[in-house]
Amino acid sequence: MGIHEQYMARCIELALKGAGHVAPNPMVGAVLVYQNTIIGEGFHAAFGGPHAEVNCFNSVEEANRSFIKESTLYVSLEPCAHFGKTPPCANLIIQYGVKQLVIGCRDPFDAVNGKGIQLVEGAGIEVIEGILAAECKELNKRFFNFHLKKQPYIILKWAQSANGKIAGTNRERVFISNELSNVLVHRWRSEEAAILVGTNTALNDNPSLNTRLWLGKSPLRLVLDTSLRLPNDLKIFTDDEPVTVFNYRKTATHNQVQYVQIHSNESIVKQIIAHCYANQIQSILVEGGARLLQSFIEEGYWNEARVITNEALTIEEGLDAPKLPLVIPIKEETLGGDQIQYFYNR
Repeated sequence: MGIHEQYMARCIELALKGAGHVAPNPMVGAVLVYQNTIIGEGFHAAFGGPHAEVNCFNSVEEANRSFIKESTLYVSLEPCAHFGKTPPCANLIIQYGVKQLVIGCRDPFDAVNGKGIQLVEGAGIEVIEGILAAECKELNKRFFNFHLKKQPYIILKWAQSANGKIAGTNRERVFISNELSNVLVHRWRSEEAAILVGTNTALNDNPSLNTRLWLGKSPLRLVLDTSLRLPNDLKIFTDDEPVTVFNYRKTATHNQVQYVQIHSNESIVKQIIAHCYANQIQSILVEGGARLLQSFIEEGYWNEARVITNEALTIEEGLDAPKLPLVIPIKEETLGGDQIQYFYNR
């Protein structure tokens, strides 16, 4: 690994500290280097807060500030070139007048996409791009997917028994995954913008759909309830946290509940995706039930699937788990006896 790659790897490491806190902005890390010594570091920590470049420059100690103009700034994503929640970082870089800018990959957002590079180069600063580009794009796969494909990043998740069942005969709730896997699922929730379940899951499991087992932001709850048959005393309606209900009957808002009308003669999946894209919801964790998960699979609207299998549990009669097409898991791990498989839709 070359010197540029080493510092870019550090940018990625820093950027990950913003996971779950910066969406719909991308995760970004920045490192300022003078004569092979890091004199400043920063990352985008919270949506609406200072960007990575700002925090990086601010972290430089007074004794090292005179070296900034002779330094190289590494940033995992092209610096912004527009006024959003904060001023353009490209302008800030020009203001500090670093010697060189090294970026991981370009920003696909239309307001940036190459414009940040043009501004910096126009000021006479050398720009090198494409360092660990694949890794930098993977870091912000939700952001890239949202802006390039114009739809949210979809992650499917379910837990199943060793013989591929997700519930008993009467759809009664069966606790399949163990405590360690449950904590992991709550971490997954903290990393996504929204979480989606169907009517039966909400009715039979009465879930909170929050991150109570993990220190992190809870996702926006999305529920598919076409006939509006869910009772008002469910946890999702009584905890004063926002929830969006997709249904065939009405569009309205009551307290923290937003009702969004969809149409029976169109794909439910496509309508949910269109609503989320229009409302800047960059990622959705779909947690059930089986029919809803299978709809996403059959219509091809999924990026990842994460399947937890309790290999010690068999459910003789019950509801079958969703069926993925013929794909090979890209990663497998075992957590307290549960097998967890990760699939990518290529």
